[in-house]
Amino acid sequence: MKRLSFLVLILSVVFACSDSNKIQSGDIVFRSATSSSLSEAINNVTQTQKATNYSHIGVCDVVEGTVYIYHSDLGKGVVHESLEAFMNSADSVKYVADFYRIKNITSNQVENALNRAKTFLGQPYNTTYILEDNGLYCSEYIYEVFKEDTIFELEPMTFKNPETKVFHEGWIKHYKELGIEIPEGKLGCNPNGMANSKHLEFVKSLTTN
Repeated sequence: MKRLSFLVLILSVVFACSDSNKIQSGDIVFRSATSSSLSEAINNVTQTQKATNYSHIGVCDVVEGTVYIYHSDLGKGVVHESLEAFMNSADSVKYVADFYRIKNITSNQVENALNRAKTFLGQPYNTTYILEDNGLYCSEYIYEVFKEDTIFELEPMTFKNPETKVFHEGWIKHYKELGIEIPEGKLGCNPNGMANSKHLEFVKSLTTN
């Protein structure tokens, strides 16, 4: 009887660990930088003490066992698409995606966040990265989705390389094409900074083949 009870206990622990490693609705996914000049520009000016290199972010929505991602992507705007599509690269670049879970989040909070995420579908991508401007850039979108839960914070943005203290060439080119000044110091958010939130805990990583 004692052996049976011990076996049940071990199996319970195994299944609990297995479940905790599964992607769940409300999980935050951070995707690694691609080889594009804009992604490199994002990555090079937003490094953190955790040495993360994320240039994109989304929130998971698990529907009948299939993982979908709400995210705002350059060229697409705010979309709801499969994890496979989220990880697919047109230029054969391999992506690494890290999944994090919000600590102590309730099912009601997740439901409310995903309902809010849905209301933004179709919004364009905010290419100026200025919060007041039209559309939503990737981290701005996730910030807005969880704004009521105070998971993430806004910080003064910098577009300068932390080592050289000069503007990254990618940003110079980007804002020159837009015809506006680089919004240095304005409040905003970025994937690397959000990955450092004290409210997040790491779940798992996935890599494209």
